[in-house]
Parts: sequence; C-alpha cells; structure tokens
Amino acid sequence: MASLECISGPIKGLCLPRHAWEGLQKHGINTFDKLVAVADQLERLERIGPKTAQVIRKELARIEFP
Repeated sequence: MASLECISGPIKGLCLPRHAWEGLQKHGINTFDKLVAVADQLERLERIGPKTAQVIRKELARIEFP
C-alpha cells in the first residue's frame, strides 16, 4: 500500500504523498500555476489515478482557499 505520509515538495505549502509528487514531477508540474492549469485533467496523466487526483485537488483547494 502506498504511503500516505505528507511530504512538502517544490510547490510551497502543498503537502502530498510521495507518489503524487512523483507523478507530477514526471509531467514537469512543479509550479502552482502549472498545477492549476491541469487540475481538471489530472486523471489523464500517467501515474496519477482517480484517488491521487482527488488528494491533489483537495490539497490544492486547501492552499488556494485557506
């Protein structure tokens, strides 16, 4: 089972499981603007499934609207 440990990555304030960061990194998504641009299409990216996309969107919403 994948680790649910929260890890800080290159996007300040965003805390995600390691596999989520790895999926984003694989696609060159390393800034807030890039993540926002693809937020509605995360499931289409290789290595990011529906559950991971949901985790990413939830965390993105948390930092966008604290």
